[in-house]
Amino acid sequence: MADKMADKMADKMADKMADKLNVTGGARMPDFSFELKTTDGAARRGCVTTAWGQVETPVFMPVGTAATVKGMMPDSVKSTGASIILANTYHLMLRPGAERVGRLGGVRRMMGWDGPLLTDSGGFQVMSLGPLRKLDEDGVTFKSHLDGSKHRLTPERSTEIQHLLDATITMAFDECTPFPATEAVAADSMRLSMRWARRSRNAFEPRPGYGQFGIVQGSVFPELRAESVAALEEIDFEGYAIGGLAVGEGQEAMFEALEFTTPLMRADRPRYLMGVGKPSDLVGGVARGVDMFDCVLPTRSGRTGQGFTRRGPVNIKNARHAEDQRPLDEACNCPACSRFSRAYIHHLFKADEVQGLMLLSWHNIQYYQDLMAGMRAAIETATFAGFEADFHAMQALGDIDPPEPDSGAG
Repeated sequence: MADKMADKMADKMADKMADKLNVTGGARMPDFSFELKTTDGAARRGCVTTAWGQVETPVFMPVGTAATVKGMMPDSVKSTGASIILANTYHLMLRPGAERVGRLGGVRRMMGWDGPLLTDSGGFQVMSLGPLRKLDEDGVTFKSHLDGSKHRLTPERSTEIQHLLDATITMAFDECTPFPATEAVAADSMRLSMRWARRSRNAFEPRPGYGQFGIVQGSVFPELRAESVAALEEIDFEGYAIGGLAVGEGQEAMFEALEFTTPLMRADRPRYLMGVGKPSDLVGGVARGVDMFDCVLPTRSGRTGQGFTRRGPVNIKNARHAEDQRPLDEACNCPACSRFSRAYIHHLFKADEVQGLMLLSWHNIQYYQDLMAGMRAAIETATFAGFEADFHAMQALGDIDPPEPDSGAG
């Protein structure tokens, strides 16, 4: 009890100190806002202003699940052009614990990231636990995948944890509807999430430059998505996410869901497609009016030897790269491409050297950031349709041909 009271007192003191810092020199931190600069078809070019910097959209957010983007230093992540990262509420509440992170100054301070931070609510991970969790109207009881210890997450507790993590963008606690689901099951799940969204909003503590996003649910059913959008707009969040996709429905069904969902959403608030995705998912999402994306794919693939290039994915562990002295992607300026050859990175993976996964993770995040920058520029110049066509044409070419055996290239 004493520890809890001390934590609350420390939290209040930190907030007061932050308020004082906000007005130092006569200038407060900016309010959380979104500016829609221009559009090209359904594609949108905008900017999110936060307490810790601006985020140019459309944007891809690298995932730092446990307060680290795996295999990357914060400065390395930033060097790729990344302006905002994501951290995971579920994992951090279990280890090292939300209260401890709060005492350490929040995720940003703990990990040395000086830009904005978005945290998920923990709902997706908890719902993925299957038999290890029990759902009721109030929230979810679950057992830790680490040690089997019992925990409880409610909309109020999830929001409190994200406050302790010092999330610049907090997500409402929701139930991620499984796929496939009947319309009746999806409706019950969505309406529970809407009740939880209101409770999450009531628990949210407003601060200058900080915001909270509601999450649209409804699976692949247009009427349910429309009902969810309307319910969330009535609650009024700083931004809105599209959840319950990229859970097994396939790209065609995901794009169809976006096509009937995004036109219903407010144009003056950022739109975030959660947990997506492959490069073609990002291009297709932007084409359908999405502003923000996140996914573990760039770093997870990097750790397993898959690199993303302008001509499609490359398996660097394949023997064809063993003596190829060319870069992974000649148009990329990341260290993996500007300083090292395919042959060297291939060797690192074959030798199980950590530097291999570090280089490939760095490259993949750089590729994703370059892709987003290209889309932003195309929307600004009203050439997005051409950009999209060129992207698919290049991806269809496949990887460059192997070097000739005696060409001097490998």
